[in-house]
Amino acid sequence: MATLPNENEGLIDGMPRDKRGNWQPEGGTKPANPVFAWPPKPVEVAKWLYHYLFPWNLFYMALATLTWLYFQPDLSRTTTFRADWIIEIFIRNQIMLTVFVSVWHIRLWGRKSQGLQYKYTSEWLATKKRQFLWGNQLYDNIFWSCVSGGITWTAYEVLMFWAYANGVIPYVQPLQQPIYFVFLLCLVPLWRLFHFYWAHRLLHWPPLYKAGHYLHHKNINVGPWSGLAMHPVEHILYYSCILIHWIVPSHPIHMLMNAQHASLTPAQGHVGFEKVVVNEKVNMAGGSYFHQLHHRYFECNYGEPDIPFDHWFGTSHTGSIESHTAMRAKRKTVHDV
Repeated sequence: MATLPNENEGLIDGMPRDKRGNWQPEGGTKPANPVFAWPPKPVEVAKWLYHYLFPWNLFYMALATLTWLYFQPDLSRTTTFRADWIIEIFIRNQIMLTVFVSVWHIRLWGRKSQGLQYKYTSEWLATKKRQFLWGNQLYDNIFWSCVSGGITWTAYEVLMFWAYANGVIPYVQPLQQPIYFVFLLCLVPLWRLFHFYWAHRLLHWPPLYKAGHYLHHKNINVGPWSGLAMHPVEHILYYSCILIHWIVPSHPIHMLMNAQHASLTPAQGHVGFEKVVVNEKVNMAGGSYFHQLHHRYFECNYGEPDIPFDHWFGTSHTGSIESHTAMRAKRKTVHDV
């Protein structure tokens, strides 16, 4: 494990950690997307495409499709804003969010089924800390995720379904344009990554950081419920990724996938473990170490390596001594100006 300057290694629960209890995966963060590499690397690109689709993005495609077919108010009901269908969507979204995040939380943080194995920090969620509502990080995170996050998520979907039903935005029929329909479905996660980077950079602009993003960064040691624990100001900007469907012709399934991807992926991204131990032979991928470092150091890793904006703009932190030294030097330069 590569340690940072002036940090000594030690073993905690069998895992090598620095003096703050932090653990780094072998090799640090995952490499940048080979799609953007030159000269071309076709084998690496094929591997990336496989992992891009399987299993998680395929899961979100299926979830959005099932939601549209079985758990969505008929579009004819959404031509006017009425409490009945709006409440149905709100309840559906709350159930979906609670179940999905709880699956991650209960196993890894509630039951602590694998202890500190593959856990990025040696700490658990904070209690008796004044920066959190009721002094409890978990309760605080659940409140902001379900109340602010759930309401904002639902509000965007309600607006979109009203717009689809009234022909305000372009609508695509899957059977008439099947290739375009599937292609656009596959692009939704990449659009989310693109939007997330620029929205996140904007949220680190001091006025917006003080207005809302500071709340998310109270979570330095993150858990599944931390992912969507944001201020309403941040939720409004974060979910604006859904507005792309006012411009790009789409079907409600595309919009649902966009919204659900934005709502549910933060749980895994903030799960706090690199891997979920299933058995001795198969370990399921856990949270993003790249984003874990953002919560640790704040001024780096604003996006994800799948679209390597951080690499291009010099804000990438891989966990290595070299990248940490470069980040500190950049901070000093900025503060000295």
